[in-house]
Amino acid sequence: MILVNQDALEFHLQTNDSSYIIKVAETGHLINLHYGNKLKHREHFSTLDHRFNVKLGSTTNYAPEHGNLTLETLKLETACYGKGDYRDPQFQFEYADGSRTSDFIYKSYKLNSKKIKIDGLPSCHSPDNKNGPTSLTIILHEPVKNLELHIHYSIFESANIISRSAEVINTSSDIVNIEKALSACIDFSHSDFELIHLEGKWTKEAQLTRHALNKGNFQIDSKKGVSGANHNPFLCLAMPDCDEFKGECYGFGLVYSGNHQCSVEVSPYDYTRVMLGINSFDFRWVLSPKETFSLPEVVMTFSSGGLNSMSRNFHTLVNRHLVQAQWQGAPRPIQVNNWEATYFDFDAKKLLSIAKKAQELGIEMFVLDDGWFGKRDDETTSLGDYFDNKKLRGGVEKLSKRIKDLGLKFGIWVEPEMVSIDSQLYKKHPDWAIQHSDRSPSLGREQLLLDMSNPEVIDYLYEQLSNLFTRTNTDYVKWDHNRNFSDIYSAFLDKSQQASFSHRYVLGLYLLLEKLTNAFPNILFESCSSGGNRFDLGMLAYMPQTWTSDNTDALERMSIQYGTSLLYPLSTMSAHVSGRPSHQVLRNTSIETRFNVAAFGNLGFQLDITQLTPFESKAVKQQIAFYKQHRSLLQYGEFYRLKSPFENNQMLWMVINDDNSEALLGYYQKQQQSNSNLESIRLPMLNANDYYQVLNRPQYVNIRQFGDLVNEQLPVSIKDRGVLHGLLANHYMHEVTKENYELYGDQISAFGIPLKSQFVGTEMTDEVRFIGDCGSRIYQIRKLEINQ
Repeated sequence: MILVNQDALEFHLQTNDSSYIIKVAETGHLINLHYGNKLKHREHFSTLDHRFNVKLGSTTNYAPEHGNLTLETLKLETACYGKGDYRDPQFQFEYADGSRTSDFIYKSYKLNSKKIKIDGLPSCHSPDNKNGPTSLTIILHEPVKNLELHIHYSIFESANIISRSAEVINTSSDIVNIEKALSACIDFSHSDFELIHLEGKWTKEAQLTRHALNKGNFQIDSKKGVSGANHNPFLCLAMPDCDEFKGECYGFGLVYSGNHQCSVEVSPYDYTRVMLGINSFDFRWVLSPKETFSLPEVVMTFSSGGLNSMSRNFHTLVNRHLVQAQWQGAPRPIQVNNWEATYFDFDAKKLLSIAKKAQELGIEMFVLDDGWFGKRDDETTSLGDYFDNKKLRGGVEKLSKRIKDLGLKFGIWVEPEMVSIDSQLYKKHPDWAIQHSDRSPSLGREQLLLDMSNPEVIDYLYEQLSNLFTRTNTDYVKWDHNRNFSDIYSAFLDKSQQASFSHRYVLGLYLLLEKLTNAFPNILFESCSSGGNRFDLGMLAYMPQTWTSDNTDALERMSIQYGTSLLYPLSTMSAHVSGRPSHQVLRNTSIETRFNVAAFGNLGFQLDITQLTPFESKAVKQQIAFYKQHRSLLQYGEFYRLKSPFENNQMLWMVINDDNSEALLGYYQKQQQSNSNLESIRLPMLNANDYYQVLNRPQYVNIRQFGDLVNEQLPVSIKDRGVLHGLLANHYMHEVTKENYELYGDQISAFGIPLKSQFVGTEMTDEVRFIGDCGSRIYQIRKLEINQ
């Protein structure tokens, strides 16, 4: 709901559980009065306008007629430089006379029944609000330089999300240089926060970091041209006592896929300023008279119920209001991808053998990865060329038909934004590559970037991709982007536009994605950028899932998926069962644990499934059947983080359905410890008066793990690693201890699920759980009728 106190010019934005109240100050500046717990609307909120009303030393008074007012101690919604606010500004402009002072004053407002669409940029869809207007636009103007800011606020009541975006409109007759234009500025009147963000690198994305704020400015950003794995475009401010289930926190996410910056500044007066938007480093946009510059959307949420509540707000927004309508709640198919199975070394026969095995196991889609085109037998050639590689006799069209004849869907890998120097495209259009003719370009993965700011490049890619998707009757596309920007220069842009290249690249990418997703609405697109190097809300607006990391090791993926879930729901995370040992860390992890981690996301297999042992084949069949049975819950259930892998030997997470009658609990252990203590798992989200049964998913352990200790359970003695031992290990399905617990919801909340003791080195009985190193379980929790 959006409520306006007309006389006081106060604007009250309400979600189900939060209030955001802003006001036009006596100077005409837009200020924030409150963001936090939901307040009852009243005829005025003057008591919330808490500020200094005394002359402060070493400050600049805004104007003589406004007494002791200084912008440095106001909670500004729009922050500029030049009139006494010495904090980091949100906007910075250079005007025709070289001046750089800006002062934006309130002009008018309007309420909108529909959410404002952002020109050229992705944004959340219209909310499903039941009460009144959907969005508010506040218009500010620069009275000296004739520039306008249109600030758009939208509310998503049930998701407890407020979105912000802005437009800069040049209403003057002069050119204005935009040197900094961030999407949102939010000021808080205290600094009692801890900052949470996601840092990382290739194969180690989304590492959760938390630390106290200090005086000064803390910034995370990307200068890579993509949103980047180093710092995801997301911030959380949490009170020190905030944990997963209690305490206050604020979350902020940027709907953008390029160079970004997210900053938190604590002023000398202990005010905290949060800003997010396009990175101002190496950025300038020339805004001609009558032109408009649109800023990316920021989504923000307040939670008084801890980090899990914050995350579920974001998850609801993504699933209901960001991904395209046809993919909202749609089941994601189980896939097999041939990359780690074959790399570039494959032919049609090998691929079909994988597809046939996939059909036998119950897998639903085959995805052909890199190496199907041009002369692409390694990473040095052919990006940009879309003709079939000779090693695929009959080409991808014939392969697709044969795979579909098996009853499988067909997916294909592309890397459209790249070009190899050794390619027909580069020989014909070297000017389409991002490089400067005076310099030898630096290469990333032996490739250059195409100039996505050039409309000819967009047209070429649309034509080539449309032809490929049509002739292969494609169901799924893995869209990769395997290098970061360097040698930034566009032969297409003039001198005045070069500093805006990185943003123009992103606009070109969005234009191409808009055209392709409109033309092929039934293709499921998955974003990838060397794993999670472009995992952001902007890409999810076109591609409803992302390859979470190139690291498919189950133990590493626990942390990566745990961190990613702070902002992104399970439905957006692709997670695969890979080979043994892991290709990234050479770790040997059981097929059951690899599944138990990958099951919490969009399940896939990325290993040579034709080489599975009989034991592994039987296990995988049962895993796939289990996943299909619980797919909706695993992809779209409410997700809870229970125990962090960043702090503990064990990790716990859970998904639960809408009425709390069914849940799946993931239990993971890094190392087996000797003589470990009893464990119980408390789940406060279950219904207190309902009666629940907790069962472990049937899973199996390979007896090879027990070595010659297996003889303790056999009537005859067999030799460790002997022929008979190997034969049994490959065929015998030794089921782990069955667990069955029944108790009421309030007991699970207060006492916890009383797990059987772990193996302590003395005996293995039906009352002992053997978890082991890198071990895991999935527990099924379901409500029982009491008369049962």
